[in-house]
Parts: sequence; structure tokens; C-alpha cells
Amino acid sequence: MSPEYPSPYSSNTICTYEFHGNDQERIRIVFLDFDVYCSGDNSDRYNYSDSVSVFIFVDGRLEKIDSYCGDKLPGPIMSNGPWMRIEFKGRRAQSKYRGFKATYSFTTDYAIRIGSQSQRYPCAFNFYSNETKYGYFHSPNFPGLYPRNTECHYFFYGILSEKVALHFSSFDIEGVSSCDAQTASDSVEISNYHGEDRKYTRYCGKLSEFDVESDSRFFRVTFRSNGRLDGTGFNATYYFLERIFTTKKFQEIPRNGEGL
Repeated sequence: MSPEYPSPYSSNTICTYEFHGNDQERIRIVFLDFDVYCSGDNSDRYNYSDSVSVFIFVDGRLEKIDSYCGDKLPGPIMSNGPWMRIEFKGRRAQSKYRGFKATYSFTTDYAIRIGSQSQRYPCAFNFYSNETKYGYFHSPNFPGLYPRNTECHYFFYGILSEKVALHFSSFDIEGVSSCDAQTASDSVEISNYHGEDRKYTRYCGKLSEFDVESDSRFFRVTFRSNGRLDGTGFNATYYFLERIFTTKKFQEIPRNGEGL
């Protein structure tokens, strides 16, 4: 929390909070209360406002995720690794601003508390038809910004007669056109296999609701982010459905060729 919270913080207050986790841990910040002086000058707001700024390391460089002011509660924030810094600057405050209150956690589940977490990858989750026929899944840290430099897999396992249906109700993944590394895009990849599937393109950008179905009982969804920009990610529901098998009836051809 900010100094003196819940009483108003003093002017010229600067406070730094550093979080150090273990190798596989991510730091997650959830704001519970937020009331920080914000300038009305939108053109250069944070030079004239008090602020809460969040920093991480990306490829050895210190990068700012974002700065916040005002009374709107920021969404949850997650680091891309085991380190995060938060800087609070109360330079121009009047006497009425409370500052902020937040919780922190060191997590290895990427704030994905559904399915069963797999140990095959740092971020992977299994969903089994024999446990539940439907449910939801989402990107790391949803509905907050997803963490940078993150890859997360979602594996769906139906029984022999089933297929998997997905409905994406919210989709905001930073990227353009082909949604690949050449365009420096984050992406969501969907496949009928553990490997790449040419049937499906990669998905990125801000998309309206859409549906995807598997060809058989297995489906994979892979989320990938790079170290550049952020989005709120995706939220989706899954269903294990019975496949309908049809049998074509062919006309029998007489052995002697009669009737042709």
C-alpha cells in the first residue's frame, strides 16, 4: 500500500516496491483500492500527475508495463519473470487522495486455476472429458494484461466419439495480419495435433466472438506473447460434443456388370 494509507498521502512522496521470486514464479499484483491524483491534461498526463508505475525486465532491459493515476481500479498485473518493481510518486497531491492498496502473490499457475496443470511445460493445462463436459479457460492473468514473453498451452482430451467445440467470447491479442514472429505479433494457435495444423491460421488482434471445432477428440490451443506490447488476452468456453457419424449407402454393382 502507499505510505499513510488509508489516510491521504503527503506531497513529494516517492516509494519503491521490489518483488523477487524464484525462477519459475511470476509476481501478480491485484489492486483493491486506488485513488491517486491525476492531471486533466491528457496530452502529457503522467508528467503532471501522481502515478503508480510498474516495471519488468525484458531481454535484460528495464521496461515499463504502464503508469496509472485517477480513481479507476487498474486490472491485475503479472510479471514476465521472477522480478517486478512498482514506483509510487506522490509529487503534486492535494490532501484528499488516499493512494492505493494492493495484494501481491508469487504464482506458478499464471492465475489460471482451471483444468489440471501439466508439468511438461512451464505453462500448460489439461482438460478431460471424463472430468467435465464443458467449462471455460482464458489467457494468463485475464482479465488483466497478459504477461510478456509467455507461452501457454491448453490441451483438450475427449473420448473416442467426441469432438471439442470452442467459443471465444473475448479476444484482444496484440498483432497484425499473419500474426507471426515476422510481424512481431502475439498470437493464439489452434491445432488438431500436438504440432502445427495447416487447417487453422493463427489468431491475433481485437476480434469479435467466434467459434472453432476440432476434427476429432483432441484439440490444442497455444497462446504466445513476445516482449513488446500487451493486451487483455482471451476468454473462452469449451464443450466436449458427440460427433455424428454418417454412413453412405452405395448401390451394389452386379458382378456381371448388369444394370450399369
